[in-house]
Amino acid sequence: MPRDAAVAALSWRVEETCLNAWPGLREIILDGWLLRFSEGLSRRANSANPLSHRAAASTIVIAGGAMLYRRHHLPPIFRVPTILPDAVDARLAEAGFAAEGETCVLYRPLARLDATADARVRLRARPDISWFAAMHALQGHAETQAQTYRRIVRRIAIPAAFALLEDEGRPAALAYGVIHNGLLCYESVITDQAKRRRGHGRRVVAALAGWGKAHGAAGACLQVAADNAPALALYDRVGLSRELYRYHYRRTPPGGRL
Repeated sequence: MPRDAAVAALSWRVEETCLNAWPGLREIILDGWLLRFSEGLSRRANSANPLSHRAAASTIVIAGGAMLYRRHHLPPIFRVPTILPDAVDARLAEAGFAAEGETCVLYRPLARLDATADARVRLRARPDISWFAAMHALQGHAETQAQTYRRIVRRIAIPAAFALLEDEGRPAALAYGVIHNGLLCYESVITDQAKRRRGHGRRVVAALAGWGKAHGAAGACLQVAADNAPALALYDRVGLSRELYRYHYRRTPPGGRL
């Protein structure tokens, strides 16, 4: 397979894995796009996502998608990976959708990552009450957000591990990872702001890499905001430094007409 074709195939494989790692509460397929509805908790779980390079910004998708999002009292948002033809982004811009949320998608073979086992990092196949409580506290979730987050995470249908590292008896860093089609995907990686620069995040990421290797994953991927310098530095330290592609969102301005 030519290199460009191999990179494209890997990129769409990563797309599929990341979608399964953070499922929507409600989803429909419309003309090659997966529309997700999750009570507004995050853009990824409340946006239209292309399912292949053939996805086009057709009138059916733009007008029909906008109608469906408004029916759910959500703003119409499209997630646009750079692995789509440029015409898709241009058509959405022409239709009045403003760009926001530039995000990097990172990938690395697991053999090149720090995958250090760590007895202090607790790994569980399912999130328990203490894991959720720690995640909500560090994310600053309101109760309604916490409820939605729990519902989304409980919908994960592929193998997963939920990591928690404590420092002085309190949660210091958390994350979870899932495995799909030979890839480990990291999600919800967070460190207590008061405990940063102590290696807690790195230990959690490395422990999940070890779990992924032990369960047959050959590569690792994640999505991170392009302006999140601390997170990018963390992933670089564990070896997750290759940017595979990017994506951004296109959102209808408040009160905007299509």
